Amino acid sequence: MTSRLLCLALMMIHLVGVAQVRGLVRGIRSQDTVTLNGAKVKLLRARSATFTDANGKFELFLGKKTPDTLVVLAVGYLPDTVVLTQEDRFTALSLMLFSDLLKPEVIVERKAKNGIVKLSIVQMERISSNELRRAACCNLSESFETNASVDVNLTDAVSGARKIQLLGLDGVYTQFQLDNVPFLRGLETAFGMNTFSGIWLEGIQISKGTGSVVNGHESMAGLINLSVKHPFESERFLVNVYGNRFGRGEMNAILSQKFNKRWASALLLNGALNQTVIDENRDGFLDLPQFKNVSALNKWQFNGERMEAQFSVYGYYDDRFAGQSPFSPALYPFHMALTNQHLEATAKTGFFGSHHGESLGIINHVKVHRTVGYFGGNAIGGQRISSGEEKRYYLSINYDRSSTDGKHTLKSGVSTTLLDITQQADFHILQRKEMTIGPFVEYALLLNRFSLQSGLRLDYHSLFGWFFVPRIHAKYALTPKTDLRITAGKGWRVPNFLIENNSLMASNKNWVLPTQGVLPEISWNVGGSVVTEFQMFKRKATLTFDGYYTWFERQLNIDRDVSQAAIVFSYIENQSKALACQAELDWVLSKQFSLRGAYKFLSVRSIYDGTMQQQTMIPMHRLLITTSWSSKNKRWQADLTTNIVGPMRMPHSLSIDKMAYSPWYPYVFGQVSHQWKQIKAYIGLENILNTKQPNPIISSQDPQNPSFDATMVWGPITGINIYGGISYILKHKNYEK
Repeated sequence: MTSRLLCLALMMIHLVGVAQVRGLVRGIRSQDTVTLNGAKVKLLRARSATFTDANGKFELFLGKKTPDTLVVLAVGYLPDTVVLTQEDRFTALSLMLFSDLLKPEVIVERKAKNGIVKLSIVQMERISSNELRRAACCNLSESFETNASVDVNLTDAVSGARKIQLLGLDGVYTQFQLDNVPFLRGLETAFGMNTFSGIWLEGIQISKGTGSVVNGHESMAGLINLSVKHPFESERFLVNVYGNRFGRGEMNAILSQKFNKRWASALLLNGALNQTVIDENRDGFLDLPQFKNVSALNKWQFNGERMEAQFSVYGYYDDRFAGQSPFSPALYPFHMALTNQHLEATAKTGFFGSHHGESLGIINHVKVHRTVGYFGGNAIGGQRISSGEEKRYYLSINYDRSSTDGKHTLKSGVSTTLLDITQQADFHILQRKEMTIGPFVEYALLLNRFSLQSGLRLDYHSLFGWFFVPRIHAKYALTPKTDLRITAGKGWRVPNFLIENNSLMASNKNWVLPTQGVLPEISWNVGGSVVTEFQMFKRKATLTFDGYYTWFERQLNIDRDVSQAAIVFSYIENQSKALACQAELDWVLSKQFSLRGAYKFLSVRSIYDGTMQQQTMIPMHRLLITTSWSSKNKRWQADLTTNIVGPMRMPHSLSIDKMAYSPWYPYVFGQVSHQWKQIKAYIGLENILNTKQPNPIISSQDPQNPSFDATMVWGPITGINIYGGISYILKHKNYEK
């Protein structure tokens, strides 16, 4: 008996199962909408079918072969079909059938404003590939420009590095994943977003607050998952060429090959270059860094009868030079030179189980990252070294099991990380080796109107001991078109604060590090949202309200106010907190025109210079208005987006008053594109109103002065930018996997 149990356990380690799809089917006859009882719902490839219940609900299991076609049939209504991919697993669909008595033109109009609404227990926003194409999306840092939840800001006026903010918190508190595998961690946080191509993405999923315990313990403000185009579903060949008036050129390419019904591969390439000297504000410093980078991602996918597997290798080389012009007459000019080299490999494998809703998957991930460079002058002792080396291994084993009726789901497993990291900033050097291992369990209850997801992690860190991580999420359908969600949970992380803040070396302030060395940061987050659909002037609109409150048991506080000659790093307990509230309206004015508006309030407070006050460089108010128009034949598209950024509290400086605030400012950009059969051309304008921060660098004429500071960036440095590009797309012919 013991040997049989052991064999069964070994077999289960390689199981990965099918996933459930649930949904609601409603019918439209004239102006009223009713739930449909007895509508037939079937998956063609999986050869499974079911009927909706009295509330219009249905549940099916999406098979191992995707994409699959979901067909919905009901007496008195026109049938409809939906193509489902792997990304649609464990999602809910809201489907509309139209009466066969409606006129065709009415049906076309209603379909334009009633798409599929994907629902989840955790509030999740999806940026589709079409949304990404609405702006100059060449790299990941430029992929959030039309999204109200995620803010992307320059870290300083020298390096050109960008960081995101979610819920008003620095991006290090947001967990990044690449196809549900940890991404942008450790040394790559500073410049990793600048090297990953947005052209490669099928979409981005954003969830606020602490996410599922299955994903780990680091999602303290939220989670951003990047979905790379799958080899079976991506374009056969795609090439995109981009250029702008500042001399930046970029080329992206995708090549995919389906070898047979089971094997497919995709090669994704990206290269970018800018060697132009740009100094339009005449301060002696380059307005934009000179850089050259190349990156590549090779992905393989296998779909067998009883097995699935994905393998990928990703790497990049990025070299940057910034600061004073290479032709500067200064004796000891201020320069920044930084090189990053990165290589990682991932394997995701599993076997199908014998029960519906049963899966056990294994993820192996390994990466190596090296960075080396400096900030400062060339005088002896004038260069401030910025360097590091990281080796990381990640393993996750996840077993899922759902009940036959799909109402109960249990997930359990264990994840572990091995890390060897060295980082240097100036003369400060930190090195550590650590192991983190944590078992987890998560239970989900899915009813008609109420859904609950609760999970626990018990993480052990080889340096800091045990961490208990509870999380809970709930969703309740107040009405068929209004959902209420609440969430609460705990998160923690170990900061790599030397590299994560290396942009602060673009000043002459000394760093004072905490006497305790490195300690983990621990936070709690609670929040909720209300999402409702309604008709406004007979057009579909979606209104979302959400609010999240985060407080830290312990946080690494970076105080730029306590001293005019130093930046002080210290740990504070039970003093840091952040409140983020957002209201967003999506309105489909017609089948050609849509409008989105959002307002966000951020109160992020901690102890600075001995006083509880708003964190520096974070605006309390933000407004976003974005519109999109497309022609009837879908060949022309025009987009216009306006971001209005409120005042930020500025750090204390020798040249700035103690309570100085930045002004309100607008940032406007737009794009027009035209699609031929396989060719798409686009042209756009950024910073249309020519908004620029005057004198972004303090004491730029004398970088050796103690008051020199290039980290006080609150707005755009460059003016109007004109860009353009062209894409050639060759898709696969219809192919039955």
